[in-house]
Amino acid sequence: MLETATRLMQDGATPSVSEVAEAAGVSRATAYRYFPSQAALVQAVVDEALGPILTWSSSSKDAGRRVASLIDSSIPRIDDFEATFKAALKLSLDQWARRRAGTMEGEPEFKRGHRIELLEAAIEPLKATLGPRRFARLAQALSLVFGVEALIVLKDIWGLDATATHAVTQWVGQALVDAAIREAG
Repeated sequence: MLETATRLMQDGATPSVSEVAEAAGVSRATAYRYFPSQAALVQAVVDEALGPILTWSSSSKDAGRRVASLIDSSIPRIDDFEATFKAALKLSLDQWARRRAGTMEGEPEFKRGHRIELLEAAIEPLKATLGPRRFARLAQALSLVFGVEALIVLKDIWGLDATATHAVTQWVGQALVDAAIREAG
């Protein structure tokens, strides 16, 4: 079922559990046993697509190198699974609209947020230098160029290819780390 859901999401769909069950040739009851909600299904596909990104680590003591390493290991993977991540973003945006309209009707919320822990781990060597407020702000700023949203802006709006997108995210990541270090004095 996970393989079927991944294929459907890579094709641009944000499938329901029932749609995945039908496409996979399993009963709805079986599908709901594994994935009790669309949010649980999409989360499982996203975690699978993230794969090695979730286990990223670095022994470097240099935050700039760590951010570069994280981007190097992540942006190509995000690019490979762009359609899956866009489908997950679509679900997140749809749920936001339904929450505002009061029509979620108890459906579990799709949670996003792996980038927070990854970016905080990347800039961890700067924690003492920056202090809590600046450390959080740097992680927040880096989150603007780390994830599918960066690909949406750079590829869909600017028309950049994967190589140029990777280069821009690397440049911005280093610029943000350098600016944070300069500001901390």
